[in-house]
Amino acid sequence: MNTQFRKGIIEMCVLALIDQKDMYGYEIVDTISQYTKINEGTIYPILRRLTKENYFTTYLQESNAGPARKYYSITSLGKILLEDLEIEWGQVMIMVGNILGGKKNEQT
Repeated sequence: MNTQFRKGIIEMCVLALIDQKDMYGYEIVDTISQYTKINEGTIYPILRRLTKENYFTTYLQESNAGPARKYYSITSLGKILLEDLEIEWGQVMIMVGNILGGKKNEQT
């Protein structure tokens, strides 16, 4: 799969996971890695960029298993981005389905 396309999908997944509940970085990596091969070097740059662009806020929470963890929480701007990405994803799925199924584009 094209690296840029995959990163876009992973970004949408990160937004969706954090929309479901606040999460810390390794928890996100662990969750996504249940579905596909992923490493921290892919997730943390996405988290930093989305936080810098105000799609996430962060806070520290104490942990029984070591130092405090940085949790990510989605902002209202992040929710809008996620909605937009979900719409685009749906359109891509329809387009690919139509192409694979041999249907012509019937957009008006």
